[in-house]
Amino acid sequence: MIVRIMGEGQVTLADGRLAELNKLDDELQAEMENGDGPGFRATLQALLAKVRELGEPLPDDSLEPSDLILPSPDATLEEVRELLSDDGLIPDGG
Repeated sequence: MIVRIMGEGQVTLADGRLAELNKLDDELQAEMENGDGPGFRATLQALLAKVRELGEPLPDDSLEPSDLILPSPDATLEEVRELLSDDGLIPDGG
């Protein structure tokens, strides 16, 4: 699976790793629903850090279609809300 972090680039991530990211995604969604700005910011940073940790970066000149697009580290709560699906940022089916 190809994951793009907006403003950073792409990483390739094994499909089996999505389950590890879903817990953070669920936390992020709950914080957004509760309007918890500081919690949202911390969880977004943790989610992106985990993607960077588990993924292998693709070369900058690679133009692969992204299977999953995640917000930039400085995205606002409102910007992330626009990216959400019913499953959050990361689909549960992984």
